[in-house]
Amino acid sequence: MAFFQPQAKTVPKHTVDPVLQPWIEKYRPKTIDDVSAQEHTVTVLRKALLSTNLPHMLFYGPPGTGKTSTILALARQLFGPDNFRNRVLELNASDERGISVVREKIKTFARQTPRAQAANSDGKSYPCPPYKIIILDEADSMTQDAQGALRRIMETYARITRFCLVCNYVTRIIEPLASRCSKFRFTPLDPLSTSSRLTHIAAAEHVEVTPEVVTTLIDASNGDLRRSITYLQSASRLSSSADPPTPITPRDIQEIAGVVPTTVVNDLARTLGLDVGSDMVVDAVTPKRRGFDAIQTKVKEVIREGYSVAQLLSQMLPARQKATCALVIAEADKALCDGADEELWLLEVAMQTYKALSR
Repeated sequence: MAFFQPQAKTVPKHTVDPVLQPWIEKYRPKTIDDVSAQEHTVTVLRKALLSTNLPHMLFYGPPGTGKTSTILALARQLFGPDNFRNRVLELNASDERGISVVREKIKTFARQTPRAQAANSDGKSYPCPPYKIIILDEADSMTQDAQGALRRIMETYARITRFCLVCNYVTRIIEPLASRCSKFRFTPLDPLSTSSRLTHIAAAEHVEVTPEVVTTLIDASNGDLRRSITYLQSASRLSSSADPPTPITPRDIQEIAGVVPTTVVNDLARTLGLDVGSDMVVDAVTPKRRGFDAIQTKVKEVIREGYSVAQLLSQMLPARQKATCALVIAEADKALCDGADEELWLLEVAMQTYKALSR
């Protein structure tokens, strides 16, 4: 007697559960109009999109400012979802940066004649110009020889292939290569644009965030939108894992980001005789100063908590007080980079700061 056996559901191999998808990919701009706070670049690229005659391009700027997202969105608007697969080659030059990659992968793709335009499954029409695009992410990691070989390929196959170099440091791109590209500088996102984007993502994911949490995300990421979105997703998972779910607090964001909590910084500052006002500005004019034993006790307490001393020093003093103690902080930073004892150097900086501000 044959028994009925239910068949297991087949799941497509490349299907990604949207719940598990990183938010930086889920909310990556789909068009260049969705790119935040890069008005000049978007305006120029929008005109290039209408003419469909792109030059070779060089995108440079700090991490998390939308460089890769912008060129990917532009390529999708040019070719559509179906032609995108065979018209665009994206390589991370930090992983594949040698001259052999330029001579093999890049040259092979660059010399191929673009395939005939395929009908798009979404029913929309796209310009689909008669050339391909090669995106070299983190191109400043390429060796000098690889960049030199790339220069010749850009010239030879310019009729059927356009290059977009993406990097953080434009000075690491050799001049003959940079001179063949139109340069686009991406600036760090301003707090208003970052706040707007984070609020939009939080609302779409049904995550409740207060203005204080958004401000902490912006401060911890230093203009890097990708990093702030990652922190937000991590904090969301952390809060939802509790039973019942707990609200996200600024302290949660600081812990996730590896930033020393403000209360810890302020406690140490007060121990050194620095007055911390309500506006979080440190003032050296205060009569309450403590001796070596109190400072050593506080230093040991900070070390026991496992906080990064280099991070703490960068947060502890604003510019005016840092100028007073610049030399000892510079020495401490060098020593910490060389692997020196964190407790001893934090104690050294604390005592020197105490002496400087006690005069």
